[in-house]
Amino acid sequence: MAQNQLVTLCTVPDRAAGEKLARALVEERLAACVNLVPGLSSTYRWEGKIVTEAECLLIIKSAAPFEVLRARIKALHPYETPEIIAIPIAHGDESYMKWLTENSK
Repeated sequence: MAQNQLVTLCTVPDRAAGEKLARALVEERLAACVNLVPGLSSTYRWEGKIVTEAECLLIIKSAAPFEVLRARIKALHPYETPEIIAIPIAHGDESYMKWLTENSK
């Protein structure tokens, strides 16, 4: 299995921002697949206040180097400090993992 196969989580403010980011990552081969999960409610502390906002979650599957993926997400993302959390894929179906690696740099 490739060493850098990751699932990266990233929240976005709305579906339009998520679709734009997802499409760019897949077109640029930085992700093999991006799932957009609508309907989240996120509660967090920002600038000294507790805020609750509606968001969408992107689940990004990629074999691209994390730093390249992270830099591109930050360049395209509307948030000042986007959530970008990568989780290594320890195990996966061999044929899916091969497809993931072939479809992302």
